Amino acid sequence: MVTTVTDRVRGGVGESVVRVDAVPKVTGTFDYASDMRADGMLWGAVLRSPHPYARIRHVDATAAATLPGVHAVLLADDLEGKRTFGLNLDDQPVLADGLVRYHGEPVALVAARTPAIAHEATTLIAVGWEPLCPVTDMEDALRPDAPRLHDFGNVLRHVHITRGHPDEAEADVWVDGYYETGMQDQAPLGPEAGLAVPAEDGGVDLFVATQWLHVDREQIAPCLNLPPEKVRITLAGVGGAFGAREDIHMQIHACLLALRTGRPVKMSFGREESFLGHVHRHPSRIWLRHGATRDGRLVTVDARLLFDGGAYTSSSPAVLGNAATFAAGPYEVPNVRIEGTLVYTNNPPCGAMRGFGAPQVCFAHEAQMDKLAAALHTDPVELRLRHALHTGSVLPTGQVVTGSAPVRELIELCARAPMPDLQPARGRDQLDYPGTTGNVTHGEGVRVGVGYAVGFKNTAFSEGFDDSATARVTLSRSEPTGCLKSAPEASGEAQRPGSGVVAEIRTAAVEMGQGLTTVLTQIARTELGVERVVLHTADTSMGNAGSTSASRQSMMAGGAVQLACRLVRDRLAARARGVAAPGGGPLPEPVELRDGVLAAGGERVADVADLLTEPVAETAVYHHRPTTGFDDAGQGDIHVTFTFAAQRAVVEVDNELGIARVLQVAAAVDAGKVLNPAGFEGQVEGGTAQGLGFALMEELQAENGLVRNPSFTDYLIPTFLDMPPVLTYAVEEPDPHVPYGLKGIGEAPAIVSTAAIVAALRDATGRELNRVPVTPDDLAGLRPPRPTPGPPPVPDVPGQWPVPYYHQRASTQSQLM
Repeated sequence: MVTTVTDRVRGGVGESVVRVDAVPKVTGTFDYASDMRADGMLWGAVLRSPHPYARIRHVDATAAATLPGVHAVLLADDLEGKRTFGLNLDDQPVLADGLVRYHGEPVALVAARTPAIAHEATTLIAVGWEPLCPVTDMEDALRPDAPRLHDFGNVLRHVHITRGHPDEAEADVWVDGYYETGMQDQAPLGPEAGLAVPAEDGGVDLFVATQWLHVDREQIAPCLNLPPEKVRITLAGVGGAFGAREDIHMQIHACLLALRTGRPVKMSFGREESFLGHVHRHPSRIWLRHGATRDGRLVTVDARLLFDGGAYTSSSPAVLGNAATFAAGPYEVPNVRIEGTLVYTNNPPCGAMRGFGAPQVCFAHEAQMDKLAAALHTDPVELRLRHALHTGSVLPTGQVVTGSAPVRELIELCARAPMPDLQPARGRDQLDYPGTTGNVTHGEGVRVGVGYAVGFKNTAFSEGFDDSATARVTLSRSEPTGCLKSAPEASGEAQRPGSGVVAEIRTAAVEMGQGLTTVLTQIARTELGVERVVLHTADTSMGNAGSTSASRQSMMAGGAVQLACRLVRDRLAARARGVAAPGGGPLPEPVELRDGVLAAGGERVADVADLLTEPVAETAVYHHRPTTGFDDAGQGDIHVTFTFAAQRAVVEVDNELGIARVLQVAAAVDAGKVLNPAGFEGQVEGGTAQGLGFALMEELQAENGLVRNPSFTDYLIPTFLDMPPVLTYAVEEPDPHVPYGLKGIGEAPAIVSTAAIVAALRDATGRELNRVPVTPDDLAGLRPPRPTPGPPPVPDVPGQWPVPYYHQRASTQSQLM
């Protein structure tokens, strides 16, 4: 009898599924990188520069090398391989050789029997320093007489974008603004850590917390003087990243010490060293001028961006490229000129952080939209709705928005969201005032403010990068051991159809807490119709999956898993032809795997378990559509697709004391397709928290190049008590160009929340508040108004910055199967 098949497995795409790593993380059995151990293990430590800019006249490591328990001390002269590395340009020394360019730059390495001995040995290394006058102001770095921090100067990249005729644009109303953003730290709770184990073949096995296994290997291997195949990297548990793990931190150092000593070497940063040992969010200065007609039509935007990249390149050029393309905001404007400059300084290196250049410009362009609305006597929400981008809109780069762009819907959702219950200013419980248990106010100066912000961000890499991801999927009747298993909780599961079939996923895509592994299991269930899914630990034995950044992995690794699953389905369909079509002809469409059954044309053909006389395995590589770089006018098809977001923030401010409390955030995100509603909500709340921190409290203080607050005592991040209720809304308009129509949503909330919160603070105080983080002195009007400097001149630099290693790598990505 022919049976019609309609059932779907549980835990597929679109369902709120418990994270596959939830139980081990909650119960404490999950191994993070800092938990790893090996027999005979030594501990590595780094001597770091106490100066932001200095010459090294001599180094004497005799006392350190002779300390009992020390097994190795390495200086720059001891390196046998390549001496520099970098994510974009090879400009960062493995160990400083004659010159240090930032506070915390590595100078020497020690391997010792215990962490205490290793640390003590670093204090015994005598360095003859000649301190130099550091370049710590980004505008000073542009001065002709400034010291050249790198051979080709201090300008790392300049981006010029022109559309329309900005010099000829006529407007009736003009608003000008100057904005600053400070240096934010990713503040991952798990510090940098890893374990390097020397191998019998002369190579090394590295277990590390990172965001991009293959690019790590491509930077590490030349520095060890080894071929890439002798550097094998396995992902260790990552305790958060947000961009901080995209760059090399301890990987090369641990491997060097392991190869020198012939023993496993573990390195695990403390909190202070973590602040010194990873990149941060770029400080910025932004000048904007908006012009509009009297009837409220936005005519022109003129922008000048200046970003501080710190001492080395990291991913800074791409950050500036992103910031420049988003500087006019998610609005239609016919005439645009954007000049963006990125400079080297002797401040700590900056690189990837959630939002990747977009939070800085969003803070600025949204303040400008509020200023323009006030000048036009127009409601700020209405002004945004009037100019919102939509499918078919043309961006300042000339790129046409071809995917979904529900910007109006996002703004309207936030505007319609219910407001919080607002209590009278006096007579509350003390905990309900700004300042809470400080007992510092009884409501005398408390005012409520409401603010809006809209922003957008690209998904995946841009500017012509040949981005791809590889995955291998195996379907079998035997379950492997030692893997992360995933299945929906259910009683009687062993009796369900298909319960004896197992799908395995292999990919080098990094799970760093965002929920990727859970999404990949959902995709496998949906495509293969099985509930038992196991994931192998990510390592370099698989092909490159790219970085877990740019909100790309759900699309890229998810796309690769989807393709591999469909190849597996096709193989099973070929096996089933003899059952359904004795002549070997094709099966009727659609051919699907549902709940352990292969169905064709909606009817059962065979049980999947019966077709698996031997496992079926397929590998797939997913590529997104191609993009281009900028031409001389800054025009090009720069980005793959976009995610849009809007937020409304409601705050209370005690205007006398300068104390603020965020009462509520309404957050609407253009999700394309929500794969896991619970995960979506978590990402929106987490991104909002980081944006709140950027708005009110988070700034890494670098005074004259010296980091002054490298601890969670002095670098403050939002806690449970600081977070307001977040009303989360998803607009699902699937993008037709990507798997399932999904969009990367991890960064979008962080982009708009800072701008929305500060807009609400302005509404409550009536103050300009043109710098983040906003301080109590700013809110109370105790800080003298900052003078608004004129924009610096556009640098006279070549049209193309030095050829980026990051893009060179695109043509040589390892695709080992």
